Amino acid sequence: MSRFLFVVPPLAGHVNPVVGVAAALVARGHRVAWACADPDLVAGPAGATAGEVFACGPAPKGGRPADLRGPEALKFLWEWYLLPLAETMAPGVGAAVEAFRPDVVVADQQAFAGALVAERLGVPWATSATTSAEFTDPLAGLPRVREWLEARLTALRAAIGDPAGTADPRFSPRLVLAFSTPELAGGGPHEGVRWVGPSIAARPAASGFPWEWLDGGRATVLVTLGTANTDVGGRFLDVCRDVLRERADRVQGVIVDPGGTLGPPVDDKDVLITARVPQLALLERVGRGAGALVCHAGHNSVCEALWHGIPLVVAPIRDDQPVVAGQVVDAGVGRRVRFGRAGARQVGAALDAVLHEPGYRAAAARIGTVFRAAGGSSAAASHLVDLAGECG
Repeated sequence: MSRFLFVVPPLAGHVNPVVGVAAALVARGHRVAWACADPDLVAGPAGATAGEVFACGPAPKGGRPADLRGPEALKFLWEWYLLPLAETMAPGVGAAVEAFRPDVVVADQQAFAGALVAERLGVPWATSATTSAEFTDPLAGLPRVREWLEARLTALRAAIGDPAGTADPRFSPRLVLAFSTPELAGGGPHEGVRWVGPSIAARPAASGFPWEWLDGGRATVLVTLGTANTDVGGRFLDVCRDVLRERADRVQGVIVDPGGTLGPPVDDKDVLITARVPQLALLERVGRGAGALVCHAGHNSVCEALWHGIPLVVAPIRDDQPVVAGQVVDAGVGRRVRFGRAGARQVGAALDAVLHEPGYRAAAARIGTVFRAAGGSSAAASHLVDLAGECG
């Protein structure tokens, strides 16, 4: 029996993929624990397999200016969220390591405290890469941003890690688990990376979804901008609503609007507006009915759609989303539109293409087959067990 401590940021998109890995480890008789700035975010999805959850925080407060894009948005993400998050998490991660005594720390790629504290305490650590954006060098062509970032990581290591350490906290020299495959993320050398594909595991479903509303005679189109974009999505969701109503003779639309930007829900047989959906279960239905997903190119949403062979329309907003959107286009599984400027004509043309041109659905089905063959959570668990054995 080995012990694994998962260190994750308080972001659902970074927690959900490793929940299945933790469950696979527990099923094999190993022990797991978690370190997170929001313990409730872990305890819910992980359920009975959560083990002990150590609070590490609090997370930085305050949101980003809605109009930030490009390098400025990236710099804001690091300076005002990721780096302060590492500093606030570090004491709690250290306490978790001392109390749980893990054989391996599994550190999310954006939870730097996991890697740096493990390095300082001499505990082997693996990287959980829940987005494939870092494997494409997102800072290419931005030398000043890269220089700034490297200086900040050096200062962070001096504050919470081992000043003599040399490993990039985003890439463990022992094991990097990438929850994608090269067929989507792109080829090229990625030394030490294990491409395990998406970790699709059961999670608590949102109750009250009106399954009876779905019309089996029409394709279903799901529109979602994820959980972190409620402050900027109103215009785009409104455009999507118009596009879906224009095509109501052949499609039904489900729009996820957690911020209520489209106003109170109305009784509408063609477009359902709801604050939340059971996304995995709904995507299974969308895939069976030859539907499509319109989204922000969040890595989890893209991979969950492709798992079910669903083509996409992607409208990236910020962070890793432009990189993932580029992967979608390059793999031939979807079309890209401009989030801030696309109107009904552009979004409608992209949606018509992925719904009716067979190449997109065929490519999505091919990626889905590759994803399933990669092994997902079971393969990731096997790599972690192997690492624990090598280091034991």
